[in-house]
Amino acid sequence: MVLSWLSIWLPVSFPRLWLWSIALVLALGLLQLTRLLARRQKLLRALDSFPGPPIHWLFGHAKEIKGEGALDKIISWANTYPSAHPLWFGRFIGFLNIYDPDYAKAVYSRGDPKAWDIYGFFIPWIGKGLLVLEGPKWFQHRKLLTPAFHNAVLKSYVGLFAESTQDMLDKWEKKVRVNKCVEIFNDVGFMALDTLMKCIFGKTSRGQTKSDTDYYLAIADLTLLMQERVHAFQYHNDFLYWLTPHGRNFLRACKVAHDHTDKVIRERKAILKGEMLEKTQKKRHLDFLDILLGVKDENKIHMSDMDLRAEVDTFMFEGHDTTTSSISWFLYCMALYPEHQNRCRKEIQEILQGRDTVQWEDLGKMTYLTLCIKESFRLFPAVPQVYRQLSKPVTFADGRSLPEGSLVSLHIYALHRNRTVWTDPEVFDPQRFTPENTSTRHPFAFLPFSAGPRNCIGQQFAMMEMKVVTALCLLHFEFSPDPTQPPIKQTQLILRSKNGIHLNMNKLKMNTRAPSQGPRENMEQLVGEA
Repeated sequence: MVLSWLSIWLPVSFPRLWLWSIALVLALGLLQLTRLLARRQKLLRALDSFPGPPIHWLFGHAKEIKGEGALDKIISWANTYPSAHPLWFGRFIGFLNIYDPDYAKAVYSRGDPKAWDIYGFFIPWIGKGLLVLEGPKWFQHRKLLTPAFHNAVLKSYVGLFAESTQDMLDKWEKKVRVNKCVEIFNDVGFMALDTLMKCIFGKTSRGQTKSDTDYYLAIADLTLLMQERVHAFQYHNDFLYWLTPHGRNFLRACKVAHDHTDKVIRERKAILKGEMLEKTQKKRHLDFLDILLGVKDENKIHMSDMDLRAEVDTFMFEGHDTTTSSISWFLYCMALYPEHQNRCRKEIQEILQGRDTVQWEDLGKMTYLTLCIKESFRLFPAVPQVYRQLSKPVTFADGRSLPEGSLVSLHIYALHRNRTVWTDPEVFDPQRFTPENTSTRHPFAFLPFSAGPRNCIGQQFAMMEMKVVTALCLLHFEFSPDPTQPPIKQTQLILRSKNGIHLNMNKLKMNTRAPSQGPRENMEQLVGEA
């Protein structure tokens, strides 16, 4: 009876079943191609009033904006096509690339969602956290996360920033005894990860486990794999991507990261339920996870474990590579411009009055250091490009417009070097950010943390960390560039250097504590080798 029933629904023979399968695959492929072509035509019509550089029939502009020289190419296009021009990743993803303050204001003063064509790639790792959410749930999460960045919370992190920085300085002191030239990007990256582990999970340098080490390695892998995927349009199709070794490595690293985060969440919930109470009492401060576990929405409901993991992973992603980039490029600027380096150092020495660490009350006094940090943000923005998808039409100041659904790319690197806004934009000039100069400049000319309601929620956290880390670096070392190894700028989600950032370092004479030793250095060695 079963066999007779199956014979009604199945083809008579396996050859026929095979033909049906091929026909189904071809039909689905044709449907997908039709949808892509229809979308391409829609994007072409939307971008029709914006002239731009020639488009390769297959790659679009993907090859020209990837790798060495890509940022110079974007600047040359920005100088040729005022305000904006089309930018294509392959044949089917086209953005309006904008770098004009009025254009930025028209789009980024609104709450349009992130462009799913780019940010959708993040979902397997960071889930649906604040970075990619939209609508009411985004607003709810933004409101729930705001207390985590209150001054009362951030104040307790200053000591953690200083602790991780001191470990990095101890390592540099050892290195300069052998070679005055140090590649700083990897060291700064490890310090940033160490800091986040303390601020998010409450970890201590001495209390980290093999699981923590594996987590470090997974985060390092994920950031690199994600950067590679965005710029390789052949990886944009999910089905094809998961079949590649690149995609499988990404999924393996995601599992390691998720297992670690889930484990920490379970342990912390057990503590909050009364188990291991003595651990809670010994904690010196509330970390990011403590705060998330305590928040409730308007219905008095806590965040789900899935939402907790998404926000923790989002904070780890957004707070690691961006901080690494910002600090490394700032120190490079200081090395290039010793007069500004010396002035910052003198200011720090006057504030600290012989102390070798930084306190909360010191941060507001670092006036000139803050000017220099902002100018380094302008020349070397950690995130050179951000993306939106219009939820409603927009009309720009020059009368040109885009319909709903259009994709927009804000090229922050090009915006910060726009010659119609900045005088001598290639010159390092911290005075651009004095109050009198800032008040006369377009409010959307300087956007290191994006803008509008979807700006970076952690920007105060980032500025605090920047001040603490850079102040201690300048207090303990003098930096100069290595003319034999200039950095080669490269965009991979963040602004980094293809060959690292190599600086000559001279240890300044002052009393510092003994270099730290122990298992933590073994873990760092593993991260460096990865």
